[in-house]
Parts: sequence; structure tokens; C-alpha cells
Amino acid sequence: MIAKQLQNAISESLETLYGILTTPESIVLQNTKKEFVGDFTLVVFPYVKQAHRSPEVLANELGAAVQERVVDIETYNVIKGFLNFCVSDTYWGNFVMQHKDDESFGLKSASPSAAPIVVEYSSPNTNKPLHLGHIRNNLLGWAVSNLLQASGNNVKKVNLVNDRGIHICKSMLAWQRYGNGETPENSGIKGDHLVGKYYVEFDKHYKNEIRQLMANGMDEETAKREAPLMIEAQQMLKKWEDGDKEVRDLWTMMNNWVYAGFDETYRQMGVGFDKIYYESNTYLLGKELVQRGLNMGVLYRKEDGSVWCDLTNDGLDQKLLLRRDGTSVYMTQDLGTALLRHDEFNAKQLVYVVGNEQDYHFKVLKIVLSKLGFDWADKVYHLSYGMVELPNGKMKSREGTVVDADDLIAEMEVTAENMCREHGKNEDLTEEQQKHLYHILALGALKYFILKVDPQKTMLFNPEESIDFNGNTGPFIQYTHARIRSIVRKGIEDHKIDISQRLSNLTLTSKEREVVRSLYDLPAIISQAADNYSPAQVANYAYELCKNFNSFYQDTPILREENIRLKTFRVQLCNTVSIAIRNTMGILGIEVPERM
Repeated sequence: MIAKQLQNAISESLETLYGILTTPESIVLQNTKKEFVGDFTLVVFPYVKQAHRSPEVLANELGAAVQERVVDIETYNVIKGFLNFCVSDTYWGNFVMQHKDDESFGLKSASPSAAPIVVEYSSPNTNKPLHLGHIRNNLLGWAVSNLLQASGNNVKKVNLVNDRGIHICKSMLAWQRYGNGETPENSGIKGDHLVGKYYVEFDKHYKNEIRQLMANGMDEETAKREAPLMIEAQQMLKKWEDGDKEVRDLWTMMNNWVYAGFDETYRQMGVGFDKIYYESNTYLLGKELVQRGLNMGVLYRKEDGSVWCDLTNDGLDQKLLLRRDGTSVYMTQDLGTALLRHDEFNAKQLVYVVGNEQDYHFKVLKIVLSKLGFDWADKVYHLSYGMVELPNGKMKSREGTVVDADDLIAEMEVTAENMCREHGKNEDLTEEQQKHLYHILALGALKYFILKVDPQKTMLFNPEESIDFNGNTGPFIQYTHARIRSIVRKGIEDHKIDISQRLSNLTLTSKEREVVRSLYDLPAIISQAADNYSPAQVANYAYELCKNFNSFYQDTPILREENIRLKTFRVQLCNTVSIAIRNTMGILGIEVPERM
């Protein structure tokens, strides 16, 4: 790569001219700003003192020395302490030739024997369907996994289903009390939606009991604890942990309803997992670790029988690990799951894609693992992300004020269909092709709108803004790809262009150079984005590439070009751009159409 050649040449020149010792990796090159002439810029100010030169003199001497060493540096210019290098058209033309039919352009492969990065995402509760918040989690987890894989890592995608606990018992108890034998089959309601219905039903009756107790003179906090429904739910959880057959049978039946519903939603979203863990299978291992901590003296038991970890010396507080009745909490099973995954995969890193309301939880997890003697505790990484909000505020599952994932996807497919019909994008397609197009446009809009935002930021989701053929949207990029594929097809079929042909000594327009420079940046963008766990960097790269291509397309004849060599090169360039779009959008989990 030309940037590596430049770094080597600059390092050698600094030593030869001024005796300044550097490593090539320490040489920082920037992309030249658009208002200046050049491709790469070196800021020379850090070397002025050692070189005993003014910035302008140093830059000119260094530029001349580098140009002698690197044949593809056509010229250079100096603006104060900024040394701008101009790469030859020959190099950029050869770069396109090198990648014009490279379907894995920008993507690295990992060694099959390398220790994997284990990425956990989704982690739903089996008391409600997936909603908009889960959509961000799943799309982010899937995209981050793809991104890490694209940068050369082995990745294992895992899901931990929270299938036990007090929240699950609330749905179970409400179904027992108010369900009248309702099932997905006899009601026609999707399984996860049906169970979620009874989670809301529990909350409604529970709040009514609290109001009645408070009306009889009880304070609110006591009323919340003493409400008969809550006491019965806690008793049901204890029975579950004791293996009560009736409770376990009910739990199995209702969870199976939910799993069938989840699977359908995951399929619709286009996400999946290499392995699914269940909290019901991991919490006992967590209990064993709690006992280990007690034996080591790093955990302690209170008089009421509950077990805690004192984290005050770590700048935190005291953390509950087992309740007084012996039932476990989230932290208990997370301890067990972390150990299980580390041992099972010999993991390079354990990444948890979980919202920022759990920042404290994962700080505690790392500290407790370390106190238990696990030297790999620092491999735990919490990919903390902001919440998704709606124009009318936050969502609350127990109050039934969530945006359901299934409903949202269906609504966006309808919007995509209306948009395509309005713009005539569904012509010459079969009914089946049209249906597929509406689906991938809807998901492209949804995924891109969510993933283009930095994960750490809270985001406001507006469906109307996400589906548009103009602006920074998924459909804009998808339409650009379809347009490019049409050009390539016409070039090959109608103009008999051989895109495998090798060309040389081309003179590029400024618009062509912008597109090629964007392509050149792709490997570095993927690497940087993976380091930052940020699919947003990939999303915004894809948008900028499409903007540069559209500017080139409007400004430069492609199939109308009379010079056959230029026409051939431009079709080859189009093909390379389509590969780059396909690969970047693929990292985001977005399919791009061949025709629109």
C-alpha cells in the first residue's frame, strides 16, 4: 500500500537528512483536506526542533527526498508546515485493477485456530416479545461481530436467554390466574406476544393491589413488598429453583411459546447465533462460584443468609450475589456464564453488548471475577450503548408502551412498498421479487438508521426519516448499488466490455480520483471501526463512498465515453465500488439489491 511506502520513505529520509530516528509506524499520515492538492499529508512540526529547520524548509527538503524514494509520488507541495504528497494516476489506476473483481475487498480472514472473540447480544427475557430496544441490541451485536470478523478475528456469536427469575414468574402467575387456557394456537397470537400480554396483565393487577393496601394505611414501599401477587410470584420462583414439577412444566410450556416467537423475529431481522445459552443452565455454576468466594473469604454472608461482596475499597458499594432465600440474581448467573464461555472457547475476549444502564453491573462483574482469582477477568468488555427513544418518549415493557419489533418491521415494509410504487422502483420485477425488495429496503432503512449512530449515543428513532432514497439513509445506498450494477451489466452486455482487461497509463479526472481514494481507505476504515467497536464508522464510510460515486456519475460519462480504454476503466471502477458497498453494507447486515 502506498501509505506504507510513504511511511518507510519518510522514516528513512528523516534519519538520512537529520539523524532523526523513528519507526515507520510512528509516522502519522492524514488524508489531504479537499481544499488542498494532494492525497496524503504529513505535519512536519514535530520534527522541526531536531532538524534545526523552519517548517517550510524542512517540508520541502523532506518532500524532495521522499519523492526520490517512492516512484508513485508524482509531486508534492508545501503549505507552511504541511507536506502534501500527490500520488500518480498510474498507481490509482493499478489499484482499481488489483481489486476490480476482488469479492473480499476490504475484508480479512482469520486463522481458524486463533482464539475467538465471544460476542454476546440479544439476551432477551422470556416474559415479553422483542421490541425496538432489542432491535438496536441485536443489530449492533450482529454488526459488531461481522466487523470484528472482517478485521481478521475469529468470532463466536452467542445469546444468553434470561429464561428464569421473578419477571418470568410474573407472566406465569398471571397466565395461571387470568389466562383461561389461552395458547398461541387457540388465540392466533404469536407466542412471545401472548406471554408478554400476561406480563402486562400482572403489572395491572399488582398495581391495583398496591393501591388497595395504601388505601388501608400501608406505605408504598411496604405495599410493593406485601402485595399478595408479588409474594406469590416470589414463592413460585422458590418452587422453580426447588424443582417443583407443576411450576417447571408451566415454565417449559410458556418458554417454548416464546422461543418459537423469538426465532421468527430473529429470522425477520436477519440475525443469528453460533450458540444459545440459557440462564436456567448457568445460574447453578454461578452459585458454585459464590460458594468458592465464601470459602476464599472474598464474599460474606449476612445474618439473614444473603451473600454479598464488599466493593467499597474498589470505589463501589456492597453487591448482593445470593438472596436470603438462596435464589440467585443476574450477577450470579453472569459469573457462571463468563467462566463457562472462557473455558469452552479459550476466548481472546468476552464482549457483552448491553445497554448503558448496566454499566455498573459489568464493572462489578470484572471486579468479582478478579477477586475470585480469575486472571482473565480483564478480557471482559462491556460494549455499552445508548437507549433508543421515540418522539413521544421512552418505552416501558410492563406498561405495554413498547414499539414491538414485529410490528415495526411490518410497518416499514408497507412504507417501503409505498415508496417504491411512488418512485417506480418496482417496475419489471415479479411479485416475489417485489416482496423481497420491500423487505430488504425496510430492513436496510431500519438497520442503517440505527447503526449509523455511534453506539454510545442515545438515539431518537423516526421511521419516516429512515426510509428515503435521498440523504444519509440505507435506501439511498441500496439504490446507488442497484444503479451501479445496472451500469456494469450494460457495460458488459451492451458494450462488450471486458472488466478483466488490464489497463495502464490512464489519466484520471478529479472525481475519479475521489472515488478511488475512498476505495483505498476501506481496509483502514474497517480496522479502525473494529478497534472502536463502531459499525457507525463503516456506515458513514458507505454513505461518503456513495456520495463520491454519485458526484462522479453526474460529472463523468461512463457508457457514453467514446474512448474505449476510459470506458472500460470506468466500468471496472464501478464494479469495484459495488463490491465495496456490498461488503460494507454486509458488515451492517444489510442486503443490497442488484435491480431497482
